[in-house]
Formats: sequence, structure tokens, C-alpha cells
Amino acid sequence: MTADAVRVLVPVGMLGGGFPPDSVARARELGADVIAVDAGSTDSGPYYLGAAAAKTARAAVARDLRLILLAARDAGIPVIVGSCGTSGTDAGVDWVAAIAREIARAEGLALTIARIYGEQDPAALLPLLEAGRIRPLPPAGPLDAGTLLGCSHVVGVLGLEPIAAALDAGANLVLAGRATDTALIAAVPLMRGRPAGPAWHGAKIAECGGLCTTNPGGAGVLVTFDHDGFTVEPLDPAAACTPLTVAAHMLYENRDPFLMREPGGTLHAAGARYTALDPRTVRVEGSAFEPAAQYTTKLEGATPAGFQTTTLVGIADPRVLARLDEFRTRVLRYLTNGVVRDLGLAPGEFDLQLRAYGHNALRPAGAAVPVAPPAEVGLLFTSTAADQATATEIARYANPVLLHAPLPGASALPSYAFAGSPAETERGQVYQFTLCHAVDVGAPDELFRTELEEIR
Repeated sequence: MTADAVRVLVPVGMLGGGFPPDSVARARELGADVIAVDAGSTDSGPYYLGAAAAKTARAAVARDLRLILLAARDAGIPVIVGSCGTSGTDAGVDWVAAIAREIARAEGLALTIARIYGEQDPAALLPLLEAGRIRPLPPAGPLDAGTLLGCSHVVGVLGLEPIAAALDAGANLVLAGRATDTALIAAVPLMRGRPAGPAWHGAKIAECGGLCTTNPGGAGVLVTFDHDGFTVEPLDPAAACTPLTVAAHMLYENRDPFLMREPGGTLHAAGARYTALDPRTVRVEGSAFEPAAQYTTKLEGATPAGFQTTTLVGIADPRVLARLDEFRTRVLRYLTNGVVRDLGLAPGEFDLQLRAYGHNALRPAGAAVPVAPPAEVGLLFTSTAADQATATEIARYANPVLLHAPLPGASALPSYAFAGSPAETERGQVYQFTLCHAVDVGAPDELFRTELEEIR
């Protein structure tokens, strides 16, 4: 253990995902200076931001957070949690804070909690839009006032500065709204004067815990930062970090394996050298960070996109499966025409989808397809409309067709298999992402506010 080392323990890729208790219980033994963990993502789609709802089970979050807080108390180190409540809304921060209070009281923990809020009032962003300070991030297009005001929830994605300020204010538990995964890990090393290149690079490698190891579903990692680079090692004794597993993580959710944009600048990793110190530990040196001329905050927003009802039907008839694309095209055409004719809806008032799971449902358009027909498929019918009643009425209208639709030339009426009774499942309000934009700010904390509370 070198005197200039700063060690960050990352127990899991997402709070509530679960990890072995002993992997964090060793925080003091490992010499960890902070425990950092992400609690959210946009991976699961726009619903969680649009509805300000958590993806993870409350009991799972409480289980993970309890283990982390107990390990931090034993080691006398702070805990940083980012993107609380999945999407980082104010409600998500309050949700995790309530869990933390329950744990503190049950376990007799003394906590100074910093709640960093980053949800934005769309109307308050209009002056920034009108001033030309909001611009799109590819592949998003230019933003207009109507789109902005139509968002149900908008969050700003914070960098490390509000986190560092909260720690300086005495917080030993930082609960942040939507944040870059890397900011949680890079904050303490940068506060302690470690160079920005290795700090941001090591944070990127460790952001998903054990994903940069040979056992991505196991425990997390410990990242050690010094003045020349960083070292990463797994918390799972049976796992290993190799130059391949570590370097490959620069491609995770990143278009360019050598560049990564942060609110305050860009990480350059083209000159990084990955060296195996032993069979389980990797050393990285040569990363650089270029500060941006203009500090930016990313905005994420979701807009209501109607209501949905789904129906799942299984088909094993080899005659239909041999002509499945033709079957789907005919069914969709028949139902689209029927909804207009019999239900009186205009084409723009509804949307129908029919995906064949088990037969190219996930392949991009134009991709090569298997020659042989599948043994069976699950056809997922989805109707979207302005209200739930209409979406369900469309699905019920489709029910007889999905159950008995024949192919041309069939001599008997077929029957397929619905997954349940009733066949229709109401999904409720659905959302779409409409904001992926950056706003030029005068200070890193311009769009954020922090509240401190003491639990004794």
C-alpha cells in the first residue's frame, strides 16, 4: 500500500443488483477510501424517467445499501450513490434517502446525508433554449419549446463537482440524482490531486463493478489511483482482471474506445498501456484528459407516448412458420384496415406492432436471416393509442385474428395459443425519450441543488 494511493471500492454495477456480502465487508482491510455505486441507467428505456419510478425492488436496494453502509462505518469512509431511483429524478433521490434513514435508525448509524437534486422544470429551461445554450447530442435533432414543455420529467446529468462539494461539506453519504457513472468514482481521486486522465479512465473501467473481470456477474472491483496511473483488481477471489477484460470496457456504452466525453472535458485513452501485474491485477498508465472550453450539462427527458395493450400468442404450425413474414404482413394489414373501418380511428391515432420472438425479432432491418423456419415463435401484438380503453379495444378487436388467422389456401381454420386468459395485458402509460441535449452552463453546479441532513 503506497502512501499516495487512493482506493475506490465499487461493489456492483447497479445498487439493488446484489453482491456477495464479504466483498464489501473487507473495505477496511483493502484500504478503501470510499465506496461508490451507481443506482440507475437509461438502459431499460424511458418509462422510469417518464414516470419517475424505480426499476429495482425496494428490498433489493435496502439489502445492498445496508451492506455498503455497514462496511463504510467499519472502515470510516464515505459512500457515494448516483442516479438514485434509476432515472435520478428528485423522487428517486428521496426514495433512496428514505431507505437510508431506515437503515441508519435500525443499525444505529450516524449519517450526514447530502441529497443532490438535478430534476429540471422544463419551463425554467426555456430561457436557456431561447438563448441558444441548449444543443442536440447526436442522433437527437434541434429542440423546440413544445417538445421541451411536453416532457413529464427532465433531469440534468451531474459531474463530479457537486459530489466533491457535498463531501467537503462533511457528508458521509452522498445521494445524487442523475450522474455520470464515472463521476461517482473519479470524485475522491480528483479531490486528492490525482491526475485527471487516470482518474476518469479508471472510473470508466470500474463503473459496472465486475463487468471488467472474467466473472462479470460476480463481485465488484477495487481501483487504486496514484500519480502515474491506476490499478484494478476484482473483489471475487475466483475472478481476474486481464488486459483484455479491462481494455474492452472502454467499448461499453461508448462509441469510441479511445475517447469519452464528460461534462468538463474529454478522456483520451489512445495512449493507455494495459499491463498484467499478476494473473488477477491490471495496471493502466498513459491516459490523458483534455478540459473543455465550455462546461456542459446533459439533459435527459421523457414524454408520454400513449397507452399500450399487448397480446402474446404462440404458433407452432409448421405451415405458418414456413411463411411467417407473409403471415405477419397479412395480419398487420388486415388489422390496420379493420381498426380504421370498424373502430373509426384515423391512421395517426393508433399504432400496431407484431414482433415474432424466436424469428428475427431482435435483428436489425436488412440483417441476414436464418434459412430454416423456427420450431415455434411467440407473436407479440402491441396496440398503442391515446388512452388505455382504446388500446385495449384494439387488442380485443385483434383477438380473433391472432387466434385463428389462416394463410391463403388453408383448408381448415387454425388455432394458436394465447399465453393467458384474458389474452390482453394492459401496460398503461408508455413514454419515449425526447431529450438528449447539452446545455452550456456558467458553473458545474448551476442546475443542481444540495440539501444536508444529520442522522444521529
